[in-house]
Amino acid sequence: MKRKAILLGLGLLAAASPIFAQTPAAGASGGTDLRLPAAYLAMGIASGLCGIGQGKLGASCAEAMARNPGAQAGIRLALFLGLALIESLALYTFVITFVAK
Repeated sequence: MKRKAILLGLGLLAAASPIFAQTPAAGASGGTDLRLPAAYLAMGIASGLCGIGQGKLGASCAEAMARNPGAQAGIRLALFLGLALIESLALYTFVITFVAK
């Protein structure tokens, strides 16, 4: 399992290599500016982790509602609040990708 994850990660990095082939903009320094690829990598990681977090939150809330149907209103409020906070991480990272340009 660990070997598959490593190979998947290397494959994703190989697929992202065209980002490094871009020529620098006019007036830019001769060095490679890694802010934009790092921002895109951060967006990918944040989106993946947000998806995992939202899935776990949804599963936990569904289990909690099944165990205690009388507390559905409070659980649903906590669900929506948690989903909003988790999604805000992805939105903040999305904004950072535009700031990094």
